[in-house]
Amino acid sequence: MNNKQLYSFLDITSLNTTDRTSSIKEFCKSIHLGIDKGFIPAAICVYPNFISIAKEEMQKHKLPIAAVSGCFPASQSFLEVKKLETELALKNESNEIDIVLNIGLFLDGLYEEVVDEIKAIKGMMTNNQVLKVILETGELKNVELIKKASQLAILGGADFIKTSTGKVPVGATTDAVAAICETIKEHLINTNQRIGIKISGGVRTKQDAITYVELVEKKLGKEQLTSKYFRIGASSLANELISSKE
Repeated sequence: MNNKQLYSFLDITSLNTTDRTSSIKEFCKSIHLGIDKGFIPAAICVYPNFISIAKEEMQKHKLPIAAVSGCFPASQSFLEVKKLETELALKNESNEIDIVLNIGLFLDGLYEEVVDEIKAIKGMMTNNQVLKVILETGELKNVELIKKASQLAILGGADFIKTSTGKVPVGATTDAVAAICETIKEHLINTNQRIGIKISGGVRTKQDAITYVELVEKKLGKEQLTSKYFRIGASSLANELISSKE
């Protein structure tokens, strides 16, 4: 798989405390420079208050704009607040929404409440808008918990299951990704519905990315390897792919 193919799976992200109008414009400019060289990402991801700026800056290429929502990255607030933030993101024409599964409720075993939260967010979206649910797998201590969280995310209506926010010490691991893939495969066999997977957190090199591509292909087949069903969240990888030789 060449660099441009790998790049096509990337969600290029700016989620910094220091983000501001000027930095988002520079961020978008750097993406345009990559596109001019034939490197086209799957989407770009920003905080909700920067959606309109990103949309305006990316008019020429009309890339999907994703926004984190639901009180990212901790998912610790009232459901009403999470819904309001998502409503504002959607009003600003975000194409994709990334939320974090409520880990506190999950670890307390309140599974129905976990699913209801995700359903509440998904219910605000149209059929052509994508919901990614982040499991924060680094905070889940074994593959059984990761599988259970994956099942709840799917029950809630997730279009994608995502490993990590990138804001905790442990991000994606091969064990976590394998567990998510196994849950997605079970769902595919039972329903003929394919759920996407996004690997995020700690994917820094081309070899890291290839390792996960090969793992996902082994578990879910080549059909999974399109940006509709497979993403990588690794903005640091973007520069390496553009600047390095094939």
